[in-house]
Amino acid sequence: MTDTPLSEITLRKYEEPYQGNRRELVKKVCLSLGLLQPGDSRDVIVDILSVLIEAGKSKQEMQLEQIKEKVLESRKKASLETKGVADSNIRRQLKRLRDLMIIEKISNNYRVTEFERLSKIFDQKIRDFFIPSIIERIHEYLEMLETLEDKA
Repeated sequence: MTDTPLSEITLRKYEEPYQGNRRELVKKVCLSLGLLQPGDSRDVIVDILSVLIEAGKSKQEMQLEQIKEKVLESRKKASLETKGVADSNIRRQLKRLRDLMIIEKISNNYRVTEFERLSKIFDQKIRDFFIPSIIERIHEYLEMLETLEDKA
């Protein structure tokens, strides 16, 4: 057995949402889903997700370069540093969003999965699919441990 996980997820619970600005709400979503660490100043994933959510409203797919341009605009508008906006980092963050099935890549274009609402994506992909499979595997390990303890 290797120690490399097949899948993983971090979930955090924060206070109830309040009417904040859009970026703060997207940031809370990223924090809640473990895409961002509390206190992390490298938060370009917030802008990436925000850009893709906005493009999804008009059913628009985006290429890496378009995402990068919009992220740079967004960060400048919010008076944030433009660190972390290198192509390699944007690709890495897009992969993290794809791994959670929040976005998908079709050819060289990215979009929110099936242009669906994030709440529906969360329900179908994470809550109903991703988490139960992880819980089931943990349960299998616990049962195996119990059979080993019975033999000892």
